[in-house]
Amino acid sequence: MPANFDEIIDRRNTSSIKYDFAAERGYPKDVLPFWVADMDFRTPAPVIEALKQRAEHGIFGYTQPKDDYFTVLQNWFRTRHDWEVERRDLVITPGVVFAVATAIRAFTEPGDGVLIQQPVYYPFANMIRQNKRVLADNPLQLTDGCYTIDLRDFEQKILTHKVKLFILCSPHNPVGRVWRRSELEQLAAVCLRHNVIVIADEIHEEFIRPGFRHIPFASLSPEAAAVTVTCTSPSKTFNLAGLQISNIFIRNEDLRSRFKKELSATGYDEPNTLGLAGAKAAYEHGAAWLSELLAYVEENYARTKKFLAEHLPKVKIIEPEGTYLLWLDFRACGLSDEDLNGKIIREAHLWLDDGPIFGAGGSGFQRINIACPWATLETGLRNLANAFR
Repeated sequence: MPANFDEIIDRRNTSSIKYDFAAERGYPKDVLPFWVADMDFRTPAPVIEALKQRAEHGIFGYTQPKDDYFTVLQNWFRTRHDWEVERRDLVITPGVVFAVATAIRAFTEPGDGVLIQQPVYYPFANMIRQNKRVLADNPLQLTDGCYTIDLRDFEQKILTHKVKLFILCSPHNPVGRVWRRSELEQLAAVCLRHNVIVIADEIHEEFIRPGFRHIPFASLSPEAAAVTVTCTSPSKTFNLAGLQISNIFIRNEDLRSRFKKELSATGYDEPNTLGLAGAKAAYEHGAAWLSELLAYVEENYARTKKFLAEHLPKVKIIEPEGTYLLWLDFRACGLSDEDLNGKIIREAHLWLDDGPIFGAGGSGFQRINIACPWATLETGLRNLANAFR
C-alpha cells in the first residue's frame, strides 16, 4: 500500500524531543516545531512489522549483526551509490554524532586543529571545543544564492591551525549543497597532500533532489578511501533516530583499529537490538517507500517556494540540492538575530533553528524542516506570513 504522508500523527506525549520539550528548552509550550531533523512521517510498514516480530519474541539480550545484515547494507550502497563496501570496514555506533566525537578523540590530541565549513551542523563545533581541540573554520562562500568552497582558504587553514582532521558534511546541512565530484576531488587532493583524515558525515545521502547525485567521499579513489571515515545511518532516511544505530565504514585498517579502540573506551559494546532489526528491514524493503517520500518532500519544497514568493517575498530560499532542510535568508527583513528569532517564536509561534547556532555566516538565516504533512507545513508558513505582515 502507498504511504500516506498527508496523515497527521499526534506526536505529543510520546517523549518526543521535537514536540514535548519546548518548555524545558525555553520556548512556549504550544510552539509549532520545525527545528530538529526528524520527520513527522511513520516509518515504512516493513520496518514496523520487523520491529513487531522482534518485540513479540520477548527477549532483548545482547546482540551483534550477522552476515545477512551486512549483505543488505552492501546491496543498498552498491545499488544506490555505486559504492562497494566491505564487511571488515563496518563499525556500528549508536549514532553519527557519537561516531564523530569518537573519531575526534581517536585521531587527534587536545590542541590539534579540526576543520569544519560553517555555517554547518552545530554539534561539530561543540564536539571540537568540548574535546579541547582547536576549531578551524573554512567558511563557505555565498555568491548569487549558491554556497561554494574557498579551496585556497581551505588549504591555508590546514597549515595555519595544524589540522589533523576535517569533518565534511555531505550533503551539507544546513545550506543544502550536494557536492560535485570535482569539488570533492579537490578537497581530497589537499587532505592527502597534508595527511588530513576526513570524517565524511553522509547521513543525508538519500535526500538528493532531481538532477543531482550524492558521491560518497570514500568512493573517489583508493587513496581517498584510505583516509576516510564514512558515517551513514538509516536514522534520517527512514526516521529511525530513536533506535540509535549508525553504520560507519573505515577502509584503512590502522584508522579502523584506532577508532574501535576509542569506541571500546566509551564502554559501547553491542548495538541496540531493535535498531539492528529496524535498520535491516529498512535497507532491505524500504526503497519503494523512500521513492514516495522523496516525491512528497519535493512537492513540499515547490509549495513552500511558491508560498514564500507570494506572501513573504523578502524571505529568500537558498536553492537546495539535497536534505529536507531549507536554509531561509531573512536578511532583507532588517532585523537583528535576536529580534528575528523572537518574532518567529512569539508572533509566528514557530520553533525553527536560529541561523547563528550554525556558526560563521549564519546571521540573518533560519533553518526549517519541511519533512512533515503539507497541512502542518502550510500552517507554519501562514503563521510566518502573518507575523511578518
